[in-house]
Amino acid sequence: MGNPHIWDLATAPYPNCTRVIYPLFAGSSPQRSPVPSPPASPRTQESCGIAPLTPSQSPKPEARGPQQAPFSVVVAIDFGTTSSGYAFSFASDPEAIHMMRKWEGGDPGVAHQKTPTCLLLTPEGAFHSFGYTARDYYHDLDPEEARDWLYFEKFKMKIHSTTDLTLKTQLEAVNGKKMPALEVFAHALRFFKEHALQELREQCPSLLEEDSVRWVLTVPAIWKQPAKQFMREAAYLAGLVSREDAEQLLIALEPEAASVYCRKLRLHQLVDLSSRAPGRGCLGERRSIDSSFRQAREQLRRSRHSRTFLVESGVGELWADMQAGDRYVVADCGGGTVDLTVHQLEQPHGTLKELYKASGGPCGAVGVDLAFEQLLGRIFGEDFITTFKRQRPAAWVDLTIAFEARKRTAGPHRTGAVNISLPFSFIDFYRKQGGHNVETALRKSSVNFVKWSSHGMLRMSCEAMNELFQPTVSGIIQHIEALLDRPEVQGVKLLFLVGGFAESAMLQHAVQAALGTRGLRVVVPHDVALTILKGAVLFGQAPGVVRVRRSPLTYGVGVLNRFVAGVHPPDKLLVRDGRRWCTDVFERFVAAEQSVALGEEVRRSYCPARPGQRRVLINLYCCAAEDARFITDPGVRKCGALSLELEPAEGGPDAAGAPPGRREIRAAMQFGDTEIKVTAIDVSTNRSVRAAIDFLSN
Repeated sequence: MGNPHIWDLATAPYPNCTRVIYPLFAGSSPQRSPVPSPPASPRTQESCGIAPLTPSQSPKPEARGPQQAPFSVVVAIDFGTTSSGYAFSFASDPEAIHMMRKWEGGDPGVAHQKTPTCLLLTPEGAFHSFGYTARDYYHDLDPEEARDWLYFEKFKMKIHSTTDLTLKTQLEAVNGKKMPALEVFAHALRFFKEHALQELREQCPSLLEEDSVRWVLTVPAIWKQPAKQFMREAAYLAGLVSREDAEQLLIALEPEAASVYCRKLRLHQLVDLSSRAPGRGCLGERRSIDSSFRQAREQLRRSRHSRTFLVESGVGELWADMQAGDRYVVADCGGGTVDLTVHQLEQPHGTLKELYKASGGPCGAVGVDLAFEQLLGRIFGEDFITTFKRQRPAAWVDLTIAFEARKRTAGPHRTGAVNISLPFSFIDFYRKQGGHNVETALRKSSVNFVKWSSHGMLRMSCEAMNELFQPTVSGIIQHIEALLDRPEVQGVKLLFLVGGFAESAMLQHAVQAALGTRGLRVVVPHDVALTILKGAVLFGQAPGVVRVRRSPLTYGVGVLNRFVAGVHPPDKLLVRDGRRWCTDVFERFVAAEQSVALGEEVRRSYCPARPGQRRVLINLYCCAAEDARFITDPGVRKCGALSLELEPAEGGPDAAGAPPGRREIRAAMQFGDTEIKVTAIDVSTNRSVRAAIDFLSN
C-alpha cells in the first residue's frame, strides 16, 4: 500500500513537507476567480509543489432520509457515571419496553433497577465481575489482598475530562494501578452484551443471530466527537458489533433520549413540582397538570390537527394538550454531568427540532461525593484521606456506600441530623497514623457542624448536608439559567428534570425555587431515573425522530485561495510558479449553532496527489467561533482527519475523460446525526470508497 498523503494546504507549500492532495473544490465563495490548473511536470510529481484544480461552487447540502436496517430487537445500554443498566424492545411491539432483570445484591431500602457502574478485575487484569457483584466481592476481600485487585468506579467522566483523549488513555483503579481505558470500558460493555443476550434468548428462543440486534449506547450530549468515537471503539472491542456493521450501533445523546421518552408520557405519569406540597422528601403526589393547558387545548381545537389525531399518532396527552410548536427544555442531571437540550415539537408527526446546541457541564451527583471527601480532608487531613484511599481501598468504598445511602435521604426541609458510619478500619488506621482517635480529630477541627456520636458515627447537621449539595446544585441552576437567557429559548413553557440526580428532593426544590419565578413549569417523570434508558430504546426503534440538530462547533479544512490584496493579510501570501496564493484559509463545512437536518450532506471532491495513491488523509479543524477566517486564528485547532482508502485506479482516462492523476473522490459528510459521518465514492468507477473520520489519533 502506498504511503498516506496529508492534504493540509496550510503546510503544503513549504520545503521538505509531505506531498499533498488537492481539492477539486477549494471553496464555495462566489468571489474566488477560477484558477487554471498548471500542466503536469516532473517537478510537480516529485516535489511538494501545489497544483490546485479549478475552484468552483460546492454543491448545496443535500438531505437524504436515513436508511433503516431490519432489526428484530433494540437493546439500549445506559452507561452512567454512578449506575448503569439496559432495556430492550422488539420491533413487533416497539413501545413495549422491557427492563433488565433485577440485579443481585443492592443496598437496603434502595430500588435497584440499575446496577452501580463498578468493575472488578483480577490482579492479572482479567474480568471478574461488574455492578453490585463487583462492589460486594471487593468489599469482602481481605484488606491486604484487595490492594492487588483492580476496582474501577465512576470512571465514565474520565472520558469527558481528558483533553487529549486517545485509544491509549489510561484509567486508574482505586488502588492506584493503571490500565488502558479502552479495555476497562470494553469489559463493562461486554458484560452488558452477554447479560442482555442471555435474557433475550430466554424470552425469545428464536433469536439466534446477534446481527438481528440493534445496540444503542447513551452518552452526554456535551461530549465532543473524540469521546463519542471512544465509546464506539470500546463497543467494537467488546464485540457488540463489528466495524463492517457499524450501523448496527447507534450513539444516543442522553437528553435527546429523555426527550423522546417524555413526548410519549401521559399526564398521570408526570409530577408538576409547582403543585407539590412542601416538606416532602420524595416525588410529590400525582396531580394532573391538564388545567395548565386548557387555553392551549382550546387553541389547538381551532387548529387543523385535533387532539384525538395527535394522541393516536403516538404523541402523549401532554403534547396533545399543548399548542403545536411548543418549546421545552430537558435537563438531564446525572451522576457526572448536567446535560441540557432545547426541543421544539413539530406537527403533525411529532418529530423534534433542536433549537440550541447542547450545553451543560460537569455538575453531577459525584460533586456531592467530592464535597464529602473534601469535608473529611478538613477534619482528618487531606494527606491522611489520600493515604487511606490507597492503602485501604475496600474500606474507602465501604465509606462511600454509607454516605450514598444517607445522601439519598437528604431533603430541603429535613431538620434532624444524619449519622454516617465510619468503617472500623478507618478508625483504626487513623489512630495508628495520627496518634489519636477520630473523636479527638473532630474536637480539634474547625468543622463545627460535624460531631462524633456516642454510637461511634459521624453526626452531620442538616445544615452540613445542605452545604455539601450547594456547589453542585448551584452549578446546575446556573447552567439552566444561562440557557434560558438565550434568544433561541425565549417562550419556553416546560422544563423536564430527568436523570438519576433528579430524584434528589434537594435538587428538585432548588430548581423549582429558582426557576418558578420565570413562569417555567418544572416537570418530573415518575420513573425519572429510567427516562434516558427507556428513551434510548425508543430512539433505537426510530432514530429519525430528532429531525434537526444544532452543530456544537464550526468544522472545516485548510485550503489555498487566490490572494486578494487588501483582503488577505500579507503574511499569508505565497507565490508559487508565478501565481499568488493565500495560505491557511479556513474553509467551513458547517458553522457552530447552525441547524442541520438529519441526512443533510456537505459534499466536497478531492484528487489524489499522484497516480497509484492508495490512501489520503485530510486534516480537519474546528472552533467555537462562526467567523474564523484562517486555521491559525485563535481558538481554531486541528481536531481530526478524514481518511479515504482508495482501490488501485485503472490505467488510462477515467469515465469523465480526465487524464491519469486527476482522479476525483467525492466525499459526503453529515453533521446532523449524533456522530459526524462520512461516505465517499470514486467518480470514475462510481464505487464506494472506504471513508472514516478519526478524532482520536490527533
